[in-house]
Amino acid sequence: MTDEPYRWLEAIANRRDYVREQLKGGSPAFAVSMPAGILLLGVGSGSSKVFELHDRHAMAGLGHPADIERIRQTAIDAAHIEAFTRAAQDVSLRRLVGFGLSAQVKQNFEQLFTAPVLGEFVFAELGDTPAHDHLVRLRFDGSFVTQSGGVCIVAPETEAESAAQEWLRREIESRTSLEAIADLLLQTWWCLKEGMSFPPTTPAESERQSGWKANLAGKTIEAALLRRQSSSVSRYETLVLNSEGLGIH
Repeated sequence: MTDEPYRWLEAIANRRDYVREQLKGGSPAFAVSMPAGILLLGVGSGSSKVFELHDRHAMAGLGHPADIERIRQTAIDAAHIEAFTRAAQDVSLRRLVGFGLSAQVKQNFEQLFTAPVLGEFVFAELGDTPAHDHLVRLRFDGSFVTQSGGVCIVAPETEAESAAQEWLRREIESRTSLEAIADLLLQTWWCLKEGMSFPPTTPAESERQSGWKANLAGKTIEAALLRRQSSSVSRYETLVLNSEGLGIH
């Protein structure tokens, strides 16, 4: 019995390798805090990357569609229960992820006789200003990182994700319009999908733009904006985005 902890650790390591292998090649997703609100964007097969959750909350992810849907539905149910028992303004990512989703995903990962969650996620919470926005990066093992505003990327490989996020954080400072920021996210998406490195050998912008436009065949750009100032009840607005431009649906 003394070797049981070591067997468990070995099994967890194998499980981690298995999930990473299953997620390899997944299409990255993005969340960006900006003056107009929080932009979420991904490239997928349609209605499989970006989702509304509740009032000021949304999510994006990559992975197995069934697992993404399961996490989405769990988050929606938890948000509505929280809003019903407390108040809509009391629904927060701190409770949704920190006390709920994270524990569930961690349990699925560590209990060896249950299926792990094959997905990686970013959750967004809209604040009164970009500085009060919250982005949470939830990983397949239940670990998560919270940040105030900024840029968050979900990619299959941790090192590439970190390098792309740092590069994007610097590049995005010179962009002001929603269209320009969305275009930059798609440039980053193309670089990640093609396995291209970031500074100092990142391709020129013209090459990045032609690259993402040439790789949209059979794919759908999914984008939405959690709008900070909205005339409608819902702050979540679906964006229509293709190689020809950007519009509001």
